[in-house]
Amino acid sequence: MGSPDFATPSLEALAKSYEVVAVVTQPDRPAGRGRKPQACAVKELAVKLGLPVLQPESLRKLSAVTELAGYKPDLIVVAAYGQILPKAILEMPKFGCVNVHASLLPAWRGASPIQAAIANGDSHSGVTIMLMDEGMDTGPILAQRSVPIRERTSAQELSDQLAYLGAMTLLEILPAYLSGTLAAIPQDNSKKSYAQKLSKQDALLDFELDGQTLLRKIYAFQPWPGAVYLWQGKRLKISEAYLHPTFEANPGERYIVNGLPAIGTGDGLLVLETVQPEGKRLMDGKSFLNGQPDWLES
Repeated sequence: MGSPDFATPSLEALAKSYEVVAVVTQPDRPAGRGRKPQACAVKELAVKLGLPVLQPESLRKLSAVTELAGYKPDLIVVAAYGQILPKAILEMPKFGCVNVHASLLPAWRGASPIQAAIANGDSHSGVTIMLMDEGMDTGPILAQRSVPIRERTSAQELSDQLAYLGAMTLLEILPAYLSGTLAAIPQDNSKKSYAQKLSKQDALLDFELDGQTLLRKIYAFQPWPGAVYLWQGKRLKISEAYLHPTFEANPGERYIVNGLPAIGTGDGLLVLETVQPEGKRLMDGKSFLNGQPDWLES
């Protein structure tokens, strides 16, 4: 069970080593300017691999549970599926349901663990292979692997890294788990934290905040929802930036530094290296300024 790109390495790895009887993913959703229904990454891979694909609107419907039960799965593997599994499905397979989660649980349970780790300034992230229960990422842990979060690492880059690490770890531990020689360890709930689902509203930057917090948000929100500065009633998406902390600046005030657009923060200056004006292509800061002679005007 999975939907986005993050889940595809796990599906591909499982298909090479085990009998995958079916793939469960989200229904096709409207996307692009034409708003035509578009298959998610997992469905595209499943079709390529010749695997049966199930796309229930809700797993809580009896019809979805019945259809899944017809495949008699011994194990269900979940990676970024996007729906809560009901008890009837959690108890269906002989070996239960195993989840590939993109954080070092119990840190960052929830919908956006990768973005939360970067935005919070964590030094490390990682993957957790866990047994699923009825809670939100609360099940016992089978294995964890960690990676450092380097400066200016985007959510997309970290997601790609963790997707493959998750697939490798899954294949590594499954033989021991299925043979009964790997025991799951309960999570330490005293160390839990939650990553809320992101919205477009989260993209708007508050320049009263300190520069380091803003910089982390810029990279945490790539590619979605994107870090946005509202200027002249339009959204200016910021993709790359750096801090100029020694510059005397007023929060939210615009400047030009070394030929690049810059904005004052709560403790310095944020210099914009790569931006995307609303309705236009991605461009470097100097090219943006060439088309915006009024950048310094109020």
